[in-house]
Amino acid sequence: MGTITIGEAALKAFGTLTRTRSVARSGAMHRTGAPVLRDSLEAGTFEEVFWTSPAKGETDRLLHVARKTLDAARRLRRDARSGARALSVCEQRIARLTGSAVRIFEEILTLARLNSGRVFPSYDYLANATGLGRATIGRALAILETIGFLVRQRRFQRVEGDGPGPRYAQTSNAYRPLLPASVKSYLPRWLRPAPLPDDEAQRHLIRIEETNVMLASLTCQELARVTIDGPLAKVLAKLGASIDRKERETQNGPEPLANSII
Repeated sequence: MGTITIGEAALKAFGTLTRTRSVARSGAMHRTGAPVLRDSLEAGTFEEVFWTSPAKGETDRLLHVARKTLDAARRLRRDARSGARALSVCEQRIARLTGSAVRIFEEILTLARLNSGRVFPSYDYLANATGLGRATIGRALAILETIGFLVRQRRFQRVEGDGPGPRYAQTSNAYRPLLPASVKSYLPRWLRPAPLPDDEAQRHLIRIEETNVMLASLTCQELARVTIDGPLAKVLAKLGASIDRKERETQNGPEPLANSII
């Protein structure tokens, strides 16, 4: 199932650095008068890291998982209505899954299979493909993201316009389908990922610990270069270099204490 995800270290670095980069644009009013939504990234600057081509049969398997999870959601809702037991927070999220959400997930998986993982449909496209309303699509995407079936990244793009300076407009989101860890216990055995042997699991834990130690020792600039490839790496490396420079200046020239006694 790892073929449709990216490395945890790269994903962590991507999330940390891009959040820093997006703060300045979050909700800002541009010259067009149209706001760019919070946490939006410029289209064409991060997709090489975000998208991953699924393996053969991977999208079909994820769709089977979603349908089995829908069955589990119906059972959980029935238990909650009857008062048989109280649902955990994780179970409450799963219980929100609907047939419309699974239909939207099916369309996204189809696009992932046909376009080598490059998924960026608009709401209008999803509405035409599924026959569902925009409000239903919005709720379905929120449910899928909450459970963990999707990672959704907002995007904006530059647009032509009169006058000096760049102009921006919101564009369609980028999506990446995933297998949520929270649903694995509700799946039949044949849909669950095979457990690792004990010795391989131990080696995997050692590799994770060594990787975390190595990443912790890197500067922000080095972290961007090591964990991310493509055009985004250059942008984040430049941002990391700026962060490193500010940290060095803070450490080398600390402000004197006003109430110090000499």
